[in-house]
Amino acid sequence: MIEQKKRELSEKEEMESESKEKIDITIPGHKIKKGALHPLTHILRRSVDIFTSMGFEVVFGPEVEDEFHNFDALNIPKDHPARDMQDTFWITNKLLLRTQTSAVQIRYMEKNMPPFRIISPGRVFRRESIDATHEVQFYQLECLVVEKKLSLANLKFLLEEFFKKLIKNNKLSVRFRPSYFPFVEPGVEVDLSCFKCGKKGCSLCKHTGWIEVGGAGMVHPNVFKSVKLDPREYKGFAFGMGIDRIAMITYGIDDIRLFYNPDLRVLNQFK
Repeated sequence: MIEQKKRELSEKEEMESESKEKIDITIPGHKIKKGALHPLTHILRRSVDIFTSMGFEVVFGPEVEDEFHNFDALNIPKDHPARDMQDTFWITNKLLLRTQTSAVQIRYMEKNMPPFRIISPGRVFRRESIDATHEVQFYQLECLVVEKKLSLANLKFLLEEFFKKLIKNNKLSVRFRPSYFPFVEPGVEVDLSCFKCGKKGCSLCKHTGWIEVGGAGMVHPNVFKSVKLDPREYKGFAFGMGIDRIAMITYGIDDIRLFYNPDLRVLNQFK
């Protein structure tokens, strides 16, 4: 009798509920909040799209790297400060968190014969003191081209075309300044003409008219030897840039820590 009464009450409650329930089909629906891509994702995707449109292959490698691919094969001396504990996150005496995506280039050259043109985007790690312009993790994108006849002129042309498309400014120009990197010879710092002031001088370019965007150069013969390629037969150039730095310049962000802060007010600006 109790079970029967329960069913009767339940059916009565359901009928009363249906009689009172109304749906107004004229009421607007609730607006669905859309997600937003991270600003670093924007720059990475645009950079990859530009390079692939130029015939580059995209390659990836492990974030946990060994000493040979991260240092030895890149002609970095045994006593170089970059190998020290204060600069590199060592896991064991031979394994580490990679400090540059150049290690991917070594892995690619070990298994592929020239000619080729590749880019290797990804996250890298450095033992830095965190401040407005330094983080312990950040994103890099490196390009490598290896053929039988190449020069710095080819590299400069490529970079000018890339940055014109990335910044969407056909008046940009690139300049090289001599510099030292163990894995290239000659090595250069790459500067981009300030797209904000047109080289007149402003706060973005620190009143110099130029913005430093990365390092580059001709692949060092010792790097070719480490992957068993003949440096007398092949030439190559490489360029590396920090995606975080390009994003800061592009979007006017003055603190790199904002990229890794889970504050949705930052992301919502890039919908």
